Amino acid sequence: MSRNLPCLPRSVEPTRESLAELGRAALRYVKSGQSVGLGSGRAAEAFIRALAEVGLNVRGVPTSSASAELARSQKIQLVSLDEVGRLDADFDGADEVDPQLNMVKGRGGALVREKVVAAASRRRIFLVWDEKLVQRLGQHGNLPIEVLPFAAPVVLRELSKMGLKPKMRPNDEGGQFISDNGNLIIDCRVTAIRSPSRLDRTLQSIPGVVGTGLFLGIADLVLVLSPKGKITTLRRSR
Repeated sequence: MSRNLPCLPRSVEPTRESLAELGRAALRYVKSGQSVGLGSGRAAEAFIRALAEVGLNVRGVPTSSASAELARSQKIQLVSLDEVGRLDADFDGADEVDPQLNMVKGRGGALVREKVVAAASRRRIFLVWDEKLVQRLGQHGNLPIEVLPFAAPVVLRELSKMGLKPKMRPNDEGGQFISDNGNLIIDCRVTAIRSPSRLDRTLQSIPGVVGTGLFLGIADLVLVLSPKGKITTLRRSR
């Protein structure tokens, strides 16, 4: 069921203090003794710090080396999916969220592990600030795709045929960005995507594509931080 997203004035990047409030707001959805997914990015990092701040005894499955490093520094116990199986909840951020709570993710390059951890979780909670809200996915102009290095030339050719203007993501040193899985990230230039599910199927059918940044029908709850610090909870219609 479609809904209109809150009509919030677009904000600049949130402060560390406001992100900390967003992280603390997500604590209501986790209990001591649970196993949780630990997402990547600024909002997810705020949640990890909030967990440590209140001293909740949880086990975490990190979605990236960065989130694993932060969790260790905060004395949060880390485990693998083999050890816990089904997670109680997953807490992550997003780059775009549409009115149906479909999302684009992958700005940090952890999209495949993020999708795996989300799939392993009973409940999926995402933390964003207001500028991440869009009426249609693709409005921010970028869709990441993770690909096998061997297949990159083929994938680039197929994406170009689709008019997506693909570009290999560089790292900070000017080389190629390598994901924690040892794969490459291709950023595709997009506009508003009319049929995200059809585009996702098409992209997944290209040999060598490991995963896309389209997260469709995954989010259960999205916590949205407004410019004035108010946090709104959006729930996916069933």
